[in-house]
Amino acid sequence: MSADPRSHEVPIACAVNGRTVELTVQAHELAIDVIRDTLGLTGTKRSCDVEVCGACAILVDGRTVSSCTTLALELDGRQVRTIEGLGNPDGTLHPLQQSFLDHGALQCGFCTAGFLLTAHELLTDGVREREELREALEGNICRCTGYVTIMDAVVAAADSMDRADEGRHT
Repeated sequence: MSADPRSHEVPIACAVNGRTVELTVQAHELAIDVIRDTLGLTGTKRSCDVEVCGACAILVDGRTVSSCTTLALELDGRQVRTIEGLGNPDGTLHPLQQSFLDHGALQCGFCTAGFLLTAHELLTDGVREREELREALEGNICRCTGYVTIMDAVVAAADSMDRADEGRHT
């Protein structure tokens, strides 16, 4: 009889929020479980477990990934960013975080990390049109605020980030 493949341990090494992490994970272990339970980064939320709500979003090599359906071993050799890694090294908020705060684009906060990381990818990729942003954020669900304040915050953050970029180039 062969060994249970679910008990197979796999060593992985990745960068999480800029810090090198070396772990041994179970072959069947999900990224969300390693992030929350092993690394203690609880800003990533578990909700649907089927990749439809966006609460578990993380960035892997700059791209939004649902950590509830991603195997931890898929993070090997990758750059991972969770919500805990979005702020600035000096402790100040990222422009997106500040904009969410300024626009009241959060209430219970459960969905906020997913919206912030997804929006970060979009803005980094140069997406600026409100309708394009809205469509791209449809994979994130908020049951508290509605979406107007979230969209207002993302658009304002884009403007703020563009102004900051212009200031660096002058």
